[in-house]
Amino acid sequence: MVVTIPGVKQLSARNPGVMTGAGNWTYLLSGSMPALIDAGVGQDDHVEEVSSALGTSVLARVIVTHAHADHASGAPSLAARWPAAGFLKYPWLEQDAGYAVQWQPIVDGQQVGAGDLSLEVVHTPGHSPDHVCLWHAGTRTLFSGDLLVEGSTVVVPASRGGSLAAYLQSLARIERLRPAVAYPAHGAVIEDPLALIAHYQAHRAGRERQILEALQGGAGTVTAIAATVYADLTPALLPVAEETVRAHLVKLRDEGRVDEEDGRLRLV
Repeated sequence: MVVTIPGVKQLSARNPGVMTGAGNWTYLLSGSMPALIDAGVGQDDHVEEVSSALGTSVLARVIVTHAHADHASGAPSLAARWPAAGFLKYPWLEQDAGYAVQWQPIVDGQQVGAGDLSLEVVHTPGHSPDHVCLWHAGTRTLFSGDLLVEGSTVVVPASRGGSLAAYLQSLARIERLRPAVAYPAHGAVIEDPLALIAHYQAHRAGRERQILEALQGGAGTVTAIAATVYADLTPALLPVAEETVRAHLVKLRDEGRVDEEDGRLRLV
């Protein structure tokens, strides 16, 4: 792990899976305001590792990057262990209500104490409408949640609040910050975030071209487009591919480049 901020500990949430890879990372920042970035899923051994890493300190707050279960569902277990801790996140009310904690709302541009640092809340919707990154300008360090994943792309679930247009705008916003390193919620620490962002932008542009070509070739449904564009994908991942296709199609519809007639999608 590349450490640019003293006192940061990377802790595994112990939840490997098809969608989470080796599992989620959570980040403990020690100091005057001990804080955990992301809550994990409530695994006992994760809670115990947080406790061990705290030593004699008491967890003061948990800052959740977004309301997806692999990031937020551990909040009640952490609240049971540290009842005085505050739980902070950007609001997404219909999702936040599913977790039995009292959320404290944070807003874009807010400075939030974590350890001995002040981190800026950067609202980066796209993967989810409530997604935030946390930025430390002094070291150009980004806690990037699910915005960036080294060696993989990020799912934009259009049927569950995702927006590709918003995601691309969020990438551009982070690109303007010019981070030197990013601590993601999944995968390896990202030592060249700008290169990864450029790769993502090119990848999404290429995927859009493939979807337009599939439409031009007669594929008129999400399933048909996904089968054309992702011909070699394992069946278990096809639903994820279809979500990606939907996200692109919503963007293309909003741009007036695609519409639907008699239940079939077509180029305008």
